[in-house]
Amino acid sequence: MTLWQRFKPHTGNLRLWQVGVLLVFLGLWQLASRDVQLAFFLGEPIKVAGRVWSWFLPWPIAPNLLFPDGLSGNADIYRHLGTTLLETFLAFGIGTVLGLACGLWLALSPLASAILDPYIKAANAMPRVILAPIFAMWFGLGIWSKVALAVTLVFFIVFFNVYQGVREVSPVVLSNARMLGANQRQLLRTVYLPSATAWVFSSLHTSVGLAFVGAVVGEYLGSARGVGYLILQAEGTFDVNTVFAGIVVLTTFALLLDGLVGRIERRLMKWQPRQGETEKL
Repeated sequence: MTLWQRFKPHTGNLRLWQVGVLLVFLGLWQLASRDVQLAFFLGEPIKVAGRVWSWFLPWPIAPNLLFPDGLSGNADIYRHLGTTLLETFLAFGIGTVLGLACGLWLALSPLASAILDPYIKAANAMPRVILAPIFAMWFGLGIWSKVALAVTLVFFIVFFNVYQGVREVSPVVLSNARMLGANQRQLLRTVYLPSATAWVFSSLHTSVGLAFVGAVVGEYLGSARGVGYLILQAEGTFDVNTVFAGIVVLTTFALLLDGLVGRIERRLMKWQPRQGETEKL
């Protein structure tokens, strides 16, 4: 057996390959950052790790390694991160509920859907970032202006998936349910909602990232707290390492929230056969 055959990617060593790709990327980044000019624009992974460490664990260990430029102390990351996560959770929850409700309503009301169709398309086509100043005037510079902006990003993703999921219900299933005496409420609970659930969860994975985007963009445009605010302050002083540290923190928590959504999906969608199970059938 050759070395390649032994370590060839497969389901058993997939995680090892994923970690390997990350290590290669970090190694190449560190090598490139040895050039002072490139380091100014790209940052240095060691210093980025040091900044993240100083945020969450303000006591430095091996300062010459983790804090080569004197990075130490605490940027009160818990307060800023708590603000960003609160905005994200509120936007994610409100946008999901509104998208689910409106998607069901318009999918089950063809007349209302036909009337509102051009306005929904126009609202979806509009760049939502331009609404940030308006939300700032309406709700002030607190968390609610950021939540409102993020809700507009989450809403349409969930709305269109729910709308399409309900409209994709098999007419044969509907006819059989009606023949068995199911009323509209029973059809909603036993036919429409199960059909839309898979579409909803597929949209939620995208909505998690968009909720973070809306919260951070709102913090960019006007705030005194949040991870986006920290990144903005770092950009103002050309501190690229802190910028990348903020990106790492946001990405990590976005992945954690996406993983939570995935776990909930697996628990609620046990009735749906997996791809491998379907192929066996």
